[in-house]
Amino acid sequence: MTTQNHPRTGLVVVTILVTLLVGGAAAYFLGYLSTPGSRMAEQKGGAVLHEQAQGKGGGHQKTASQTEGKKKGKIRYWRSSMDPAEIYDKPGKDKMGMDLVPVYEGAEAAGPPGTVKIDPVTIQNIGVKTTMVRRKRLTREIRTVGRVAYNEEKVRQISPKIGGWVEKQYVNFPGQVVEKGKRLLEIYSPGLVSTQEEYLLALKAKEGLVKSPFPEVASSGNSLAESAERRLKLWDITDEQIKALRDRGLITRTMVLHAPFAGIILKRDVLEGGYVQPGQNLYSIADISTVWVYADVYEYEAPWVRLGQRAEMVLSYQPGSSYHGKVTYVYPYLKNMTRTLQVRMEFPNTRGFTLKPDMWANVTLHAEVARQGLSIPIQAVIRTGKRDIALVALEGGRFAPRDLRIGAQVGDEFEVLDGLKEGERVVTSAQVLIDSESNLQVAVSKMMEAKPQEKGQERPPAPAGEKPGMPGMPGM
Repeated sequence: MTTQNHPRTGLVVVTILVTLLVGGAAAYFLGYLSTPGSRMAEQKGGAVLHEQAQGKGGGHQKTASQTEGKKKGKIRYWRSSMDPAEIYDKPGKDKMGMDLVPVYEGAEAAGPPGTVKIDPVTIQNIGVKTTMVRRKRLTREIRTVGRVAYNEEKVRQISPKIGGWVEKQYVNFPGQVVEKGKRLLEIYSPGLVSTQEEYLLALKAKEGLVKSPFPEVASSGNSLAESAERRLKLWDITDEQIKALRDRGLITRTMVLHAPFAGIILKRDVLEGGYVQPGQNLYSIADISTVWVYADVYEYEAPWVRLGQRAEMVLSYQPGSSYHGKVTYVYPYLKNMTRTLQVRMEFPNTRGFTLKPDMWANVTLHAEVARQGLSIPIQAVIRTGKRDIALVALEGGRFAPRDLRIGAQVGDEFEVLDGLKEGERVVTSAQVLIDSESNLQVAVSKMMEAKPQEKGQERPPAPAGEKPGMPGMPGM
């Protein structure tokens, strides 16, 4: 067994020796290529490349920022790329450790103080929208809730001018609609009966006295008849009733009283069979061919309410129909509890009395602020409390702030009294971002003018733990 395996053992040993020789040769050559001299050359070449990248090489090496600076002009100040309010007078790092960005002279937009210039891509990205300043007729709408009521000028009471007993009633419940001349009731009055008798006797005497040869006697007959007839009329006996009495020649026990005007019965104070005194109220009646509408207006809207002002009313159950009237009275005091001003309007009613007292309705008052005036949308005005500002869009992507003197608010617009001209365009969206940039540029300009930097002037060292900043600015 031992003699047969000996040749194989020799072959394995030879193979191991050959492998060791090849590996040693490879290690020798690799070590030769990586000698200290070659490594030093490599380090020197890397240092040269590094110096070229940092701009520390020979006199022919220049950084990109220096080349760009010569093209754009003198650097005015340095600012942080992350926080525009963080500015410095020399290059370096901002408080976030990022390189400062130079701002060159002439980079600011030309125009009034605070003018900013924005490239078209940024304008589109931040969603800047503008609108034109227009001159138009300005009207203000006051919306409130109104209550329909009776026209107090057409609410009346029906009272007899004679005393007696109500024998029969033809109108006997509130809410009943009556026309002018309609029968109300029959009344028995002893005074009315005696006056009928006097009238008939005066008519008979008139016929006999007319034939008298004495003019005085003939005229006295006429006077007696006319006096009795006048008394009946004063008691609201109609001409038709007097004519019927004259034709009939007989008195009647009762006389009918008629409605002196049209309307609806609000109240009935005497029942059938009751006794009434002269002047006692029988019915309360109201004419609702026109109605009054009362509405409350807030105190700050009081200056826009005027007599004769147009009013529009819409009922909740008739959303498609509107009624038109006018303001007839403005009360000279405010309600103490609600601090509102009461306004009274008058509206014509329909034939079917659609407008019913004690209804609630939505009322709109149309107030004219000025016949013609400049107006801009509310969102175009930046209100700071002391100033009202609008951003005017100029040519070339420039925007300039403009102080305004605004008037009344007219719906979704402001009346412009001063500060803008017709045809100019104002910013209506993203104006807060533009205004912030404008304020920043104004502040920087004032700071640079207050403390100009001299050439070669060194910046004083910043306190420990604080980065150097602009004079007057906190450490960044």
